[in-house]
Amino acid sequence: MSIDHKHATIVGAGVAGLTAADLLAGWGVNVTLFEKTPFLGGHAIQLNCKAADACVKCGACVAEDKLLRATRQAKVEIHTGTQIETISGRRPYRVAYRTHSPLVNADQCNGCGICFHKCPVPGAILQGMAPRVGPYVAIRRDLCRYFDNAACTLCRDACPQDAIHLSSQAQSGGLQTDAIVVTTGFAPYNPSRKPYGYDRFPNVLTSLDAERLLREQPMIKRPSDGRTARRVAFIQCVGSRDVQLGHPWCSKICCGSSLRMARLIQSRQKEAQITFFYIDVQTFGKDFQRFFRNARENITMIRAIPGDILRTDTDELEVVYFDPDAKASKEAWFDVVVLSVGLIPSAGNDQMARILDWTTDESGFMPLHGSERYPAPPGIYTAGAATGPMTIAESVSSAEKTVFDMVQYLAAG
Repeated sequence: MSIDHKHATIVGAGVAGLTAADLLAGWGVNVTLFEKTPFLGGHAIQLNCKAADACVKCGACVAEDKLLRATRQAKVEIHTGTQIETISGRRPYRVAYRTHSPLVNADQCNGCGICFHKCPVPGAILQGMAPRVGPYVAIRRDLCRYFDNAACTLCRDACPQDAIHLSSQAQSGGLQTDAIVVTTGFAPYNPSRKPYGYDRFPNVLTSLDAERLLREQPMIKRPSDGRTARRVAFIQCVGSRDVQLGHPWCSKICCGSSLRMARLIQSRQKEAQITFFYIDVQTFGKDFQRFFRNARENITMIRAIPGDILRTDTDELEVVYFDPDAKASKEAWFDVVVLSVGLIPSAGNDQMARILDWTTDESGFMPLHGSERYPAPPGIYTAGAATGPMTIAESVSSAEKTVFDMVQYLAAG
């Protein structure tokens, strides 16, 4: 089976895209991998390892491994900060793309962090989460004061590597490709619409916010005052299993991720009191029963979804919920509340569907290739959470199956 002269395009550099790139390159296929953000790894690379005294199969290390393997493949060409503009023709497809101006040169930047301290605008400089793989930082053009009449160059002037190039311009390019796989991933639900005070109360976090905090520091600390949180609540199914939002699906990852995070917090903060609000618990892993039994012995489990969160005069978070056993409304008070936000379709799904003259399914996710209801153009494939909520392990498995199908297609000529 000779396919070493073939070319494949991958749209999206999350776990599924990175897995597909590595495997296709291993088959000898030349691969171009596009990612619209400045960083590789998608949401999974932001996850914190949740092992306390033993591995709990959270998948965080899998994301890093897939990233390193793909970036070390000589046959994989990577374009970050790049949007697909058009796809035309049929086998080969013609792909036109536009790469946003790379304000920070990944080859020069060593991640020293000096630019963070010099920048006067909070959030204007973003930090990548991928260890040992650049780019380490990126600059938000919409917040950077340089683009207001070149009013600020503090980061560029302070960079010891001369890695910041504020005047660089966007570039357009094109290529021909034999097959395309869409791995645009998912978007986390924005809980600002819920009555939980997110974006108003600093101590109300999303699960991804909490993941990033635990990467940076061993303890969960209150953003409002920096104090270590002793009472932490996790609220499940925020933005999923919600018919009113049009999100009836289970997001699959929330229960496992939250319970593992809760146990990690308790292993680091012996005095931490964790409360877990839930509808029911999605099973995960072959050791689920043992893990869940241990969790229930150490975590207060309340089978109810809170209706409201209020901030008290003493800067506590008052959680109001209906207790089905007591058949009465109750209140509980916490230092930090973590909202386990659901997985919803990425905006990239609609964009790719329009470009490919295809469609998304009724939920807004990309159809699985081979779907009889939503037949794909020849040579077009999908993988990972672009097709629906998946764990990291499921995303990897999805990419592996897709690559197998792509290899058969490419070999058939």
